[in-house]
Amino acid sequence: MNTDKFEIVVKTFQGLEDVLAQELTLLGAEDVEPGRRMVSFTGNNEMLYKANLCCRTALRVLKPIYKFTASDPDRLYEMTKEFDWNTVLSPDKTFSIDPVVNSDSFTHSRYVTYRVKDAIVDFFQDRLGTGKRPGVRLQDADVIINVHIDDTRVTLSLDSSGESLHRRGYRVAQTEAPINEVLAAGILLKSGWKGECPLVDPMCGSGTFLIEAALIAANINPGVYRKNFAFEQWPDFDEELFERIYNDDSAERDVLCTIYGADISPKAIAIAQRNIKQAAVGKYINLEVKSLSQWTEAPQNGMMVTNPPYGERLNVEDIDSLYEVLGTKLKKIFRGYTAWIIGYQDEQFRAIGLAPSSKTPIMNGPLECQLREYQIFDGDYKSFRREGKSLRTSATDARADENKPLKQRRPTDTEWRRDARKKGFGGKDGDFEKRRFSKDRGDKARFDKGRPDFKRGGNGSGRPPRRDEPFDRFNTGKKFERRPFKPETPVEESENPLAIRRNEKALRSIIGRMPSINSNMKHRGWRKNNNDSDSAEK
Repeated sequence: MNTDKFEIVVKTFQGLEDVLAQELTLLGAEDVEPGRRMVSFTGNNEMLYKANLCCRTALRVLKPIYKFTASDPDRLYEMTKEFDWNTVLSPDKTFSIDPVVNSDSFTHSRYVTYRVKDAIVDFFQDRLGTGKRPGVRLQDADVIINVHIDDTRVTLSLDSSGESLHRRGYRVAQTEAPINEVLAAGILLKSGWKGECPLVDPMCGSGTFLIEAALIAANINPGVYRKNFAFEQWPDFDEELFERIYNDDSAERDVLCTIYGADISPKAIAIAQRNIKQAAVGKYINLEVKSLSQWTEAPQNGMMVTNPPYGERLNVEDIDSLYEVLGTKLKKIFRGYTAWIIGYQDEQFRAIGLAPSSKTPIMNGPLECQLREYQIFDGDYKSFRREGKSLRTSATDARADENKPLKQRRPTDTEWRRDARKKGFGGKDGDFEKRRFSKDRGDKARFDKGRPDFKRGGNGSGRPPRRDEPFDRFNTGKKFERRPFKPETPVEESENPLAIRRNEKALRSIIGRMPSINSNMKHRGWRKNNNDSDSAEK
């Protein structure tokens, strides 16, 4: 067995790099380093085989073989031809080129393909004679060469996977626009679900979430359904080692919970059944034809993971209604659940009517989507917090949040206390509750300046308002509703209605019409062109 270690690069979707890095670490990879849509690590052939067979969030596993710089196509040709291609190819093999180009010097990826192909062919013909060269095949080639160009940096790699790893091998049929298997597995792993509680997908489509959940719960390697991998055609392929890894099912386990799937379409359920049967996980999954509105009960203390329609095939009214129904069912039927929903438009998320505990940007094909987490707790939020729970449960989310500017995130307790002290709130001992406003710095002054009421009783804490409070400091879209000044010491009412400050109703009861107020006396809350007394600020 070849124990020599080398660099390995695994490609994935944007937003799943951290999950893939964790998978590789658990497999025994060394020097794991997440990047943009990829994770690199150090390993040998055994780790390369395991990455292909076991990683649920891997798209391709690459073995870099040659790195250089090139600023034009001619230099690319010359440097590619210098590599000893006898180590990876022979005249009786076929090869294909997979270019990934991000460079001003190379504007056409197809031209990159031609130049690299010409260099490899000429390498063999210069040594073996005209016509003695490996063939070029666009599909199912023996060796796939990945060409990655970033500015002038060029990396040539062997693609050990061949067909993309999201093609597990169990999908025999599909509905329109099914979610990618790698993305579905990544969302499930991000949620932390490992089979300890029931899982529900009320809009399951062709059953991708259900099957990937069953594979995770039973710890079945996703690559066992594939017929072949590209590395099986490599000169150094260790068949005995690969067979041992492939047939090792010692880590598989029994699934102790049920996975529930439903869809309004009988055709979708029929397709899901075929895929589930092909994956041989039917004993773990409960399927039925049921619309979202028909859900009247759900297993207790479960988790929901779903990918609702985005609206491409539904009109606006239908899609908004669907998300409203989803929000209603979450509040009434799925209490105690954590729901993970991937969506495309903010308007649709807003129709759910719930505040997410986390938001993660994620790519779903060409669409820039968001994965949102909702914690549906029983009772009110105060009781939820008294139990020591928090809406923000992900340590990764919390660490990412700390790196954002203060205006783009919710301030920590330390930050809002420090901010409050700078503005004159609180004493040396930090007792914010005992603060008393002076005459010149009371809530009237803040009202006149158009600022929110920070006084105790305004938001109940004596601190600047947070996202869920009625002030638009954090661009929540909520407007601050001004309130008239109410002095702490009650003003003794006079029997004379004219003595009551700005009592327009009393004035009208005397003179029979609204009083005219000149520009110097006009109240901030007065609305123009309105003769009704109710238009004055209350």
